Amino acid sequence: MNVVLIEPEIPPNTGNIARLCMASNATLHLVGPLGFRTDEATLRRAGMDYWREVDVRIHKDFESVRAGAPPGAVFYFLTPHASRSYLEPRYGKDDYLVFGRESIGLPPALLAANEATCIGIPMANPRARSLNLATAVAIVLYEALRQVAAASR
Repeated sequence: MNVVLIEPEIPPNTGNIARLCMASNATLHLVGPLGFRTDEATLRRAGMDYWREVDVRIHKDFESVRAGAPPGAVFYFLTPHASRSYLEPRYGKDDYLVFGRESIGLPPALLAANEATCIGIPMANPRARSLNLATAVAIVLYEALRQVAAASR
């Protein structure tokens, strides 16, 4: 399973997501520009001593992520504006879960070009604009992993 963060802005969110990816053996793809540095000193200060254990790949743009995907992999684009729930797809082990910036989400053009695979997390309270990025990744990633494990039994 692959988690893609497009232009993440908040280091602690990325750190929490990196820990999720490490714990679940998911690959983390970071698409720049990043809102923080990934040098050793910065990561150590942020308490990300596990960073070396994460399969993290840094890309200059989203197209490089797409170009490196195996045949048959599906890209799912997470947005609070999706009409389809994250529970509806049947995820595969090579699929990609794509998340946008904390402040504005994914670019509208990217969502429009991939409308068929846009998914969201339903929220009971209409006043909630969105969830924290790390929380959203955890919810969707673990559902995808649950499905992949169930399919392999």
